[in-house]
Amino acid sequence: GVGLHDGSSPDEGVVEDVSLIDEKAVEQLAEGLISHYLPDLQRSKSALKELTQNQEVLLETIEQEISKLKECNSIHEINALFSEAKHYHNKLVNIRNEMMMLHEKSSKLKVSGIFF
Repeated sequence: GVGLHDGSSPDEGVVEDVSLIDEKAVEQLAEGLISHYLPDLQRSKSALKELTQNQEVLLETIEQEISKLKECNSIHEINALFSEAKHYHNKLVNIRNEMMMLHEKSSKLKVSGIFF
């Protein structure tokens, strides 16, 4: 047998062996590998395509929901604004009524001669 001490390299005969490999054999091996892995790869591709489509639908749905929430939030803000406006309008009406009442009282006091 060939020992490690006889000066020959373990890779010495590999180059010669590689040159002897028939191209047709390489082609057949490649086809064999492809035919072995291709169905799984095609199934994976199909599954990924379906997943991507589902994600796109999900994203569209989420965007629509976000849009609805923004609308809803705007409606709440508008309602709060109207409520606040009504509150201040009531305050103004009360101030006006109070001013009219004070004006009436001061007019009566002028007529009765208290103010000159």
